[in-house]
Amino acid sequence: MPAAPRRTRRRTYAFLGATAALATAAALAAALPAQAHGGRGHHPLPSRYQDVQLLSFNDLHGNLEPPSGSSGRVTELQPDGTTKTVDAGGVEYLATHLRKARQGHPYSITAAGGDMVGASPLLSGLFHDEPTVEALNKLDLDVTSVGNHEFDEGARELARLQNGGCHPTDGCYNDEEFEGADFPYLAANVQDEKTGKPILKPYWVWKKKDVRIGFIGVTLEGTPDIVSADGVKGLAFKDEVETINKYAKVLQRQGVQSIVALIHEGGFPASGAYNYDCDSAGAGSGISGPIVDIAKNVTPAVDALVTGHTHQAYVCTVPDPSGKPRTVTSAASFGRLYTDTTLTYDRFTGDIARTAVKSANHVVTRDVPKAPDMTDLISRWNTLAAPIGNRAIGYISADINNTGTESPMGDLIADAQLAHGRELDPRTSLALMNPGGVRAGLTYQAKGAEGDGVVTYAEGFTVQPFANTVNLQDFTGAQLIQVLKEQVSGANAAVPKILQPSAGLTYTLDMTKTGADRVVTGSIRLNGAPVDPAATYRVATNSFLAGGGDGFPTLGQGTDDLVGGDDLAALEKYLTAHSSAGSPLAPPAADRITVVQ
Repeated sequence: MPAAPRRTRRRTYAFLGATAALATAAALAAALPAQAHGGRGHHPLPSRYQDVQLLSFNDLHGNLEPPSGSSGRVTELQPDGTTKTVDAGGVEYLATHLRKARQGHPYSITAAGGDMVGASPLLSGLFHDEPTVEALNKLDLDVTSVGNHEFDEGARELARLQNGGCHPTDGCYNDEEFEGADFPYLAANVQDEKTGKPILKPYWVWKKKDVRIGFIGVTLEGTPDIVSADGVKGLAFKDEVETINKYAKVLQRQGVQSIVALIHEGGFPASGAYNYDCDSAGAGSGISGPIVDIAKNVTPAVDALVTGHTHQAYVCTVPDPSGKPRTVTSAASFGRLYTDTTLTYDRFTGDIARTAVKSANHVVTRDVPKAPDMTDLISRWNTLAAPIGNRAIGYISADINNTGTESPMGDLIADAQLAHGRELDPRTSLALMNPGGVRAGLTYQAKGAEGDGVVTYAEGFTVQPFANTVNLQDFTGAQLIQVLKEQVSGANAAVPKILQPSAGLTYTLDMTKTGADRVVTGSIRLNGAPVDPAATYRVATNSFLAGGGDGFPTLGQGTDDLVGGDDLAALEKYLTAHSSAGSPLAPPAADRITVVQ
């Protein structure tokens, strides 16, 4: 399929831009009868209803090339109840699918639910995600909300991605200055602490002829809990529902009655299949998680919710506060799916006829032609990245997966950080790794010319892209036990975050119990001996956890802090020391946590 031409318009977005006043729905309705007289020189009366196509995706995370391993597959539910996996993703294929989907739809919008960048593979992350913004421009993305990962490098860097300009430290990567995003990032609930105003546009209105649809973008209120302190310094993150409801009124006062909320917060469907019907036992019966409460409380003035963050796939109808069904969607992550939603716009009311809304997720299969412009983009940036990315840093005998409550990849990283910690201080007892910091596994099959079993720097970067340091802290045994209980209590009670343990730390996780009791205290052992509440243990974690991130406040209370080296460098050194072409590293058994279901 030939490449679609890039739009020639160039938008400039100020941090505090405001949408111009719009004609009211009443004025539109009043104008329609005047056209009904017809006659020479008059345009025909337009249909009362206009279908508008809304294409959406979320959590791309800079995955321009097809993701490997389980990160590049989706599960499909078959008519007989069985499931199969399908290879999916890659921006070359996403572009082809979106462009084909738009054909025959003159009224088409493309929107996203945040985390377009951040925690990106080396191809994008090495260049501060400029390649991904360039790709999104070519995809004709119209609008996106911010996600938590848009703040990984702070608000100033996010502003640069929006407005353009060369990186303040690394400069320009090409002959031309980086142009920035052709689409607006919306951050309605992210405020400057000093001014109390949103740091980016809170909303945006899509307009075509007499059809107007408003978009409000928010990220999860808990963003500061899952982003480094430097990334959110000087920012306040407000309640998602209160913010959306506030700006829905603003849009309505401007005559915009059709409203879509882009929310970087999500839910968990009962099935992992992308085409699971989460309304099979009633509206919204098959989905749980934070987005359910948000959807039930967002004003009925909002007609649809495009969500993200949890990397799950769902198309559900969750009742709004008035009890009427409302579509809530999410398209998994990494560009493996896109959602196609039909919004039926009523020209008389200016609103969406919600009973006519239809939506479905579609797989970004790899059996379609690659979009040539995306292939050129990837090739160009790969040429710049190759000298760094293609360097071999280790060898593995099989896939080291990032799946399960305890993953082999998580254990490997914890072991690498324990080894690094002991180089800094031989007293180091154990290491703990947050699961969200493990972005991918390592695949045995070669992605390029490096050969099977070779781990390249680019693959290691994909696993650990955050540039955290490995920090050491002292904790009492009582504090260590409390840390393990915080995996399933407090901020992590509803959605547990199970820390990945280094070798020697073992315990039982009893999921038949509730809250902190799910960690069986008497089962906690370090090198076979019970953890002594009164003893002192030297613990290695990444700098994000050492600051109490991811809902682990006790990890922010350690003493005798020592800042070590880069976490990716620690992984590289461990792989180099423990593997060779003739003696590759085997995947850890992931048997340190005994899970009772």
